[in-house]
Amino acid sequence: QEQLMESGGGSVQDGGSLRLSCGASGLSVRPACMAWFRQAPGKQREGVAVIFAAVGRSYYDMSVKGRFIVSQEGNSVFLQMNSLTPEDTGMYYCAYAGVTWPNCDLQTKFTTWGQGTQVTVSS
Repeated sequence: QEQLMESGGGSVQDGGSLRLSCGASGLSVRPACMAWFRQAPGKQREGVAVIFAAVGRSYYDMSVKGRFIVSQEGNSVFLQMNSLTPEDTGMYYCAYAGVTWPNCDLQTKFTTWGQGTQVTVSS
């Protein structure tokens, strides 16, 4: 059974940092398209970062570029979030798509999702 489990969310002050983790079971993250999405209350879900670790490529939404770093180690994917602002508040989800490169970006159809981890940034 394919499963993703996020952890690492929490509450931080404006300007703080958090590192989210996404552990996988039943699937391999390195040769796959892995992404982080977020959803703020009352807003649509948006993609923030995607990684295809087997080819060493990653992409970021402009809203987080330069502040967030997506990485892979073992069968987990991570999202290092720096310089957080209240606009980064939301539920963060990791997602998996078993596609080949270069069919990997934030518009890819992701087939497996985690339950999410809450990130709250206060001013």
